[in-house]
Amino acid sequence: MVVYSFYIFDRHTECIYSKKWFPTRPLSASSADLPLPSRKRTALSAQDDAKLIFGTVFSLRNITRKLGGPDDNFISYRTAQYKLHYYETPTSLKFVMLTDTRRDNLRVVLHQIWANLYVEYVVKNPLSPIEHKGGEGVANELFELGLESFINSGF
Repeated sequence: MVVYSFYIFDRHTECIYSKKWFPTRPLSASSADLPLPSRKRTALSAQDDAKLIFGTVFSLRNITRKLGGPDDNFISYRTAQYKLHYYETPTSLKFVMLTDTRRDNLRVVLHQIWANLYVEYVVKNPLSPIEHKGGEGVANELFELGLESFINSGF
């Protein structure tokens, strides 16, 4: 399974954690011969990328609630290139993971990341801030190491 990126948003819509994993693909001779697009694509900054992800999640969550009622939840959506998985905690933290399209719903996995990693290493840490004002992120080495090993284990 390929995980492309992982985001945590607080209740104030700030991205407090983001991590990207880039899949490695060997360049083949046939892919090197493909023509380049006429228009160059500019790379987004990490902050702009997080804003786009949050905007997408916010919009889809609102559409789901308006069409299905207050009890319906937005869980995931799929495009041709990736699948976005979403989990919202009771304290309005939003966990978002982008993976390859072959994965089933990862809501349970995102709940495990929240309960076993975020709560244990960030919430219970007395040095960690309660509110992440101004986009101050999660700076916890144990959380990052735990997340890295959890993702590399293939869950």
